[in-house]
Amino acid sequence: MPTEQQVDAWVKAYVRAWRSNAPDDIAALFRADAEYHEWPYETDWIGRAEIVKGWQSREVWQQGGWDFEWSILLINGDTAAIRGTGVYAELGTFANLWTVTFDDQGSCAMFRMWNNQV
Repeated sequence: MPTEQQVDAWVKAYVRAWRSNAPDDIAALFRADAEYHEWPYETDWIGRAEIVKGWQSREVWQQGGWDFEWSILLINGDTAAIRGTGVYAELGTFANLWTVTFDDQGSCAMFRMWNNQV
């Protein structure tokens, strides 16, 4: 079961990876066979390589700058629920709900995001 400190560190690494868009930063978050699902978009990336490729395809979303605030809602077993708000200069504001399931090494095995523009 991940601790609050481990989840906090993982989310901070996620935000760093989103900022850098560097393949190594993105890949470090996920285990090799991880899944990444996002709604309402039809995002179903399976495997680390597909996740890295998918993230990099969204670099244009970051044009003009952005900020992200978040909080851990709860940790239940190997899964954390995280609430976030992303504010993008070019795209607007998005309220997020994430569930992140971790493996024994602290890597993400399953990522689910509900992404709602406000």
